[in-house]
Amino acid sequence: MDLRQVSDTADYFVLCTGTSDAHVRALSEDVADRMRQLGDRPWHVEGTQTRRWVLIDLVDIVVHVFRREAREFYALERLWGDAEIQRFEDQWEDPTQPLPLEGLPG
Repeated sequence: MDLRQVSDTADYFVLCTGTSDAHVRALSEDVADRMRQLGDRPWHVEGTQTRRWVLIDLVDIVVHVFRREAREFYALERLWGDAEIQRFEDQWEDPTQPLPLEGLPG
C-alpha cells in the first residue's frame, strides 16, 4: 500500500498473510533477518508472542504479517482505502504434484 499521498505514518505498508502461527513466525523472522543483512535493522517489532499480527517497523516501510482471521478483522485495506494498492499473489507450487518436464534437457 502506497501511503505517501494519504498519511505521514509511513511511505508504504506491506501486508501479508500466514496460514498458521509457525508460518507467521517464519515470515516475520525472515523479513527482519533479511533487512538486517541489508543493513536496515527494524526500528521496532511487535506481536511476536501472539503471532496473530506481527508488525515490523522499518520507519518508511511497515510490514504487517497477519494470520488470516486477524487480517480480515483489522481490514487495513479498508481502513487505508485511499491508498494505492499493488497486489502480489502467492504462486507457490504444490509439493505433492510432479514438476513439469517441459524445458528440461533430455
